[in-house]
Amino acid sequence: MMYISGNKERCVIIATYLIENKATVRAVAAHFGISKSTVHKDVTQTLKRVNKTLYYQAKQILAINKQERHLRGGEATRQKYINIKTVK
Repeated sequence: MMYISGNKERCVIIATYLIENKATVRAVAAHFGISKSTVHKDVTQTLKRVNKTLYYQAKQILAINKQERHLRGGEATRQKYINIKTVK
């Protein structure tokens, strides 16, 4: 679990991790042990008030992730059925 005294500090740390690793919201949430909703709110709302430069960088990563999500979902489904076939 990630316990930091203020939301301002947390949102900067989360955004920095997101940008450096080009991670998804789900991956960031798992890394810090917080919910996806918290990550998304910190990056899209709180960060905008705290650090605009970091906010725009994080926004670009989120936009890329949104464009690629259908590909990730399709690949996950493909892998699922490949694993089912190899088990039988």
